[in-house]
Amino acid sequence: MTRIDFYILESTAPDAGDVVACRLAEKAAGLGHRVYIHTGEAGRAQALDELLWTYRAGSFVPHALFNGETADQAPAPVLVGAGDGPAGHADVLINLAEDVPMFFSRFERVAEVISGDEAARKRGRERFRFYRERGYDLETHKLGS
Repeated sequence: MTRIDFYILESTAPDAGDVVACRLAEKAAGLGHRVYIHTGEAGRAQALDELLWTYRAGSFVPHALFNGETADQAPAPVLVGAGDGPAGHADVLINLAEDVPMFFSRFERVAEVISGDEAARKRGRERFRFYRERGYDLETHKLGS
């Protein structure tokens, strides 16, 4: 069964969740996992693609934008996209979208990143409830600023 982790941020900064997603992706890729970061919006996917180059000095996260082609055509360990994730890329899903992606269950792990503003927390609680009602074990990690 898919493991679901919620990362609850104190920060209300607009890009706080994206920076945490970069850190999670870097760590998971460094451990040999294949990661798909789901943004829900093409513009945000493009912005996250750019952030992965610059979010931390001295860091390099091998990544690519995923446009719906097969994972073999985008061999990077971290893929960023707004649509359904690649079929063969199913280790870690980092969800930055407002809703639960309906393809989440094909991943071994899901990381839900929830920023500190009240609207994001409300949507996060809805996603938490969605997973809990379906019997998934949920872990919560509170991240300070």
